[in-house]
Amino acid sequence: MHLLDFGFPGRPAFDSAFSRALLDLVATGAAPETFRLYQPDDVLTFSGVDAASAGFAEAAAAARAAGFEPALRLAGGRAAVFHRETLAFAWTIPAPESRDGIHARFAEIAAIVAAALRRLGVDARIGAVPGEYCPGEYSVNARGERKLMGVGQRVIRGAAHVGGVIVVRDSDRVRAVLAPVYVALGVAWDPETTGSIEDELGDATCDQVTAALLAELQSRFEIVAGDAVPVDAAVAAAVPIEPRFRVDATPVRGASTARLASRGKLAMES
Repeated sequence: MHLLDFGFPGRPAFDSAFSRALLDLVATGAAPETFRLYQPDDVLTFSGVDAASAGFAEAAAAARAAGFEPALRLAGGRAAVFHRETLAFAWTIPAPESRDGIHARFAEIAAIVAAALRRLGVDARIGAVPGEYCPGEYSVNARGERKLMGVGQRVIRGAAHVGGVIVVRDSDRVRAVLAPVYVALGVAWDPETTGSIEDELGDATCDQVTAALLAELQSRFEIVAGDAVPVDAAVAAAVPIEPRFRVDATPVRGASTARLASRGKLAMES
């Protein structure tokens, strides 16, 4: 497993485009299995289902009003929050039979994250909390009461992208921005089910959680630096597809969002 530790500050749509470009490279054998772990900007990511919703324009405007840049992501599900006190991850995996391994990959990343959080002292469990945002059976929660991690998956022929977010601190910011966004999208949820590692431990840092995740990954995989990852090629391939993941200031339901939504039917979110 080759490790990358960077995002693209100020360019959330490009971040999604880079993940897609790397997915294509891994699928063709031009790039190795890669795990990217980094602290993102304040971003509200929407799925193709969200983009096709009647309230999408209002939801995107609500995100911007709260200081979160909206962008489209690879996986399905519903709107999710990334901010500077969260950790984003993107695991790109060669998978000749990519559709057959969907649940196994979800289960593996959930087990990795839960074990890493237990290293820190969190009572981390796998499964959806009733009423959580972007619900899924492979969420990681605390005590069965508050969601800490959500994960999604996108599969293409030959590879899979498993990506998600871990809320380290400032769960109140997640609740505050999702409230108007979910109202606009017409999605019901219970804000009290949203948590953070800080809420569980009294204090936590992204560095501490990163160290725990890396320790858990190293206990399961051979981890090497990402020097063999063709980053320049992925960046070059991401440039022309970046507009597919951008959300205009006044988005209109139309061809671009409809194409993304229809293309992502197999993209699963948890």
